[in-house]
Amino acid sequence: MAKVIIIGPGHPLRGGLATFNQRLAKEYIDEGHDSSIYSFSLQYPSFLFPGKTQYSNEPAPENLTIHSVINSINPFNWIKIGNRLRKEKADIVIVRFWLPFMGPALGTILRRVRKNKHTKIICIADNVIPHEKRIGDKLFTKYFLKSCDAFITMSEKVMADLRLFQKTKPAILVSHPLYDNFGEIISKEEARERLSLNQEEKIILFFGFIRKYKGLDLLLEAMAEERIKESGIKLLVAGEYYEDAKTYNEQIEKLGIKNQLILKTDFIPDSEVKYYLCAADAVIQPYRNATQSGVTPLAYHFEKPMVVTNVGGLPFLVPHEKVGLVVEPNAKDIADGILKFYPLGEQFFIPHLRNEKQKYSWSNLVKAIQSLAEY
Repeated sequence: MAKVIIIGPGHPLRGGLATFNQRLAKEYIDEGHDSSIYSFSLQYPSFLFPGKTQYSNEPAPENLTIHSVINSINPFNWIKIGNRLRKEKADIVIVRFWLPFMGPALGTILRRVRKNKHTKIICIADNVIPHEKRIGDKLFTKYFLKSCDAFITMSEKVMADLRLFQKTKPAILVSHPLYDNFGEIISKEEARERLSLNQEEKIILFFGFIRKYKGLDLLLEAMAEERIKESGIKLLVAGEYYEDAKTYNEQIEKLGIKNQLILKTDFIPDSEVKYYLCAADAVIQPYRNATQSGVTPLAYHFEKPMVVTNVGGLPFLVPHEKVGLVVEPNAKDIADGILKFYPLGEQFFIPHLRNEKQKYSWSNLVKAIQSLAEY
């Protein structure tokens, strides 16, 4: 039995990183290991956080130990937590890295941990080069990466970015496991009834935080195409704005597409996720750039075909004309993809989805981490 500590967001913090960390900790526990999460007492100062709240009002996950103790902006706290973790003498510390801003805090904590000459530090890098660039990014990233022994990435793009900074330390590419902790598949009829959606309409889904790189503006342009208007297809946007909503509202008004949209632009709690995925005919990811996406494993779990843009790791994760359609990141091609999807229909993609999703297990990730810890 190994002692495994995960450093990264956990309940009551919300979002995909917390969900991932909690599911990974559960996998370790299910496989007979001792696992806990060291999360943040302060993750972002409020002026840096683009959403409405950082906190979930959902109940805490059962049978998981989550210590909310890391303050991302207090150097005295970093030393204190680093010393605490050094004394814990975990066999493996798994640390999430998604933003250079976290580099100083996490890098300092891990330098203290390394002093015990026992703990292996494995980084799961969601991003190495951030989507939105800021002063200090390179410096903070370098500082953090030096504190790790080995790396997991979940896309070739992130692996390539990692190798720009860190050329020699071991690293493994592992596909993002499926989010299988949002409940089982329910019928489209039940999901639409829960969300008060029309049972007969064609509905496509844009899901997740709304940020510039995710290309919602391109998708809105696609919805304004005459061919899409004539088809009667509706776009369900489910997710919180992580930037100024005014830009999108003005675009919607200018394009005259308000009656083609169903806007649920608040944070979607975990307990509601299955209804949105199961209500849709397909999931649309019109990203301008991407590393990997937490929406893709969600779509796999709920067996929903995807229309994704040909950027980053998305084409690798979504084999074209098998589990979905890959299009270029512009409004016309996105519209073409949506219109191509409907004649094929959901049933065309489901056998491929069921076959492909077998690759994305949590035990595969645990095995990869173990192999790096033994390196």
